Amino acid sequence: MTTTQSSPAGKTASDSGDRPYATVNPATGRTEQEFPFLDSGEVDAVVDKAHAAFLEWRRRPVEDRAAVVARIGELMLERRDDLAALITTEMGKPIREAAGEAMLVASIFDYYAKNGPRFLEPKPIDVMDGEAVVLNEPTGVLLAIEPWNFPLYQVARVAAPNLVLGNAILLKHAENNPQTALALEQLFHDAGVPEGVYTNLFLRISDVEKIIAHPSVQGVTLTGSDRAGSAVASLAGKYLKKSVLELGGSDPFIVLDAPEVEQTVKAAAMSRTMNAGQACIAAKRFIVMDDVYDDFVSGLTEVFQGIEPGDPTDPSTRLGPLSSERAAADLTAQVQDAIDKGATVLAGGGRPDREGAYVQATLLADVTPEMRAYREELFGPVGVVHRVSSEEEAVRLANDTPYGLSATVFSSDVERARKVADQVDSGMVWINSPSGTSAELPFGGVKRSGYGRELSELGMFEFANRRLVRTAGAKKARPADAAAAG
Repeated sequence: MTTTQSSPAGKTASDSGDRPYATVNPATGRTEQEFPFLDSGEVDAVVDKAHAAFLEWRRRPVEDRAAVVARIGELMLERRDDLAALITTEMGKPIREAAGEAMLVASIFDYYAKNGPRFLEPKPIDVMDGEAVVLNEPTGVLLAIEPWNFPLYQVARVAAPNLVLGNAILLKHAENNPQTALALEQLFHDAGVPEGVYTNLFLRISDVEKIIAHPSVQGVTLTGSDRAGSAVASLAGKYLKKSVLELGGSDPFIVLDAPEVEQTVKAAAMSRTMNAGQACIAAKRFIVMDDVYDDFVSGLTEVFQGIEPGDPTDPSTRLGPLSSERAAADLTAQVQDAIDKGATVLAGGGRPDREGAYVQATLLADVTPEMRAYREELFGPVGVVHRVSSEEEAVRLANDTPYGLSATVFSSDVERARKVADQVDSGMVWINSPSGTSAELPFGGVKRSGYGRELSELGMFEFANRRLVRTAGAKKARPADAAAAG
């Protein structure tokens, strides 16, 4: 499968106002390779090719499509070490976590290969006479705009169900993951995905509208910031295209009680620092009941103070660099704003004295509404702790955010935890476990965290045509019946 991009003689990243597609190692700051943009004049031809491929792909039996998707999962496992090395080089994820991401992604493709055909079976409807059935059919070419923080997983959430369904995918991956994007495209090709059914694009932001506007493109999905989501949703609305958005999160981690405080602290620290804290569903705000606050915060502070940034290629490293120097600078500015306005630094608070886009594991207290850290998403290893005296106060604080992606509630009393969880505005809530993900669990949020669901059976149908076929029985519909329906 050839990657669609402009030739080396064409306009390169450095000639454009767009951020270049380039491998910039965040552990060293060195640019290792740049890639040219797709020429704007080639966009329509790329979409036309994808549409032609879709018309063939959709006609293949679903079992055949599922077999190809199963092979993608197998190759993901076979190539996990190579893929992990690319991820670590391009966005700094510790190598063990990167290999773990590949294994998770393999399970997603396996899940849809095994269950997708069953999900797509026609659904009969009971009617008074005759027959009615809902068919689940593909809609066409989709544009997927995916981020760098989980460069395999984010793509899999879209690709696995939609390839089984029969749609074609145009991928605009993040600008700092070009080699990972190319490796994914090659893997899909090697698994048997026909050329045009899955196409990687080194696309300029200015050409996104051109693709969404194309008549053959039937939908767009984006994982990213709420600002990017708002822009894409506006374009989707302008051109009447279906959209799915998974955006930011400022997820609460509510501790109602903690008889095993060490285990709760361990779960909290893992949730906040995995992938250097660059996860939408990571716990970012620790909301702790007064009677357990001191023990919990003391333990969490000790853990954060003991986390040392390290070389992401070393399997023993727990905290790698952020994805870029820009990301590190932005996060540091949010922390400094809080410090300048009176926040208490319990751990970290700055950047270590070493090369690369590193930020210390940081824990803040006394964060108030006028600080950026109170409402903005902290996309890095920075947590905020809040003391509360009642469940009502915990819920109010948890919901005092524009986001609503995921939430966590810890308590030895599960019914108490569920009662609190039921009052939190979020698309997902985890009880006595950090927020996570798995192929069979739906993923998505509310409020400014987006809309729509990926993964699980629900993820099969976001870009499906759920077409009704009604066959009349012996009693035929009268003209008046049709008129009443119109």
